[in-house]
Amino acid sequence: MQSATNTPAADTTRAQAFCASVFGWTFNAWGPPGFWMIDTGSREPGAPMAALQQRRPLVEGERMTGFECTISTPDIRATERAILGAGGTILMPRTTIPGVGHLLWFRDTEGNVAGAMQYDTGARVED
Repeated sequence: MQSATNTPAADTTRAQAFCASVFGWTFNAWGPPGFWMIDTGSREPGAPMAALQQRRPLVEGERMTGFECTISTPDIRATERAILGAGGTILMPRTTIPGVGHLLWFRDTEGNVAGAMQYDTGARVED
């Protein structure tokens, strides 16, 4: 299972300059507008994926100010059932990002918010 962190930023240009200067990261536009994959330079198997995007609320009234964690899963529907079965809450219902995959956001039993993503480059909006 691969994890991904997503760094929300109020000013993505400033955030990219900071991260490039401090960590030597580079950025590649990917997925939705205003979203960049971070190339950390690591080529280790299972290394976390990282991204930068414009800060936005995941759920109305809940401003994200820390790193976002998205956990890769082979079956988003099974993960959704498991979250609910284990006492978690779905915050953002399963949605499809065309060409990227299927994503949902949840809160675990400890109040932590995370995403679950079934990556699928052939993903399209379901009818």
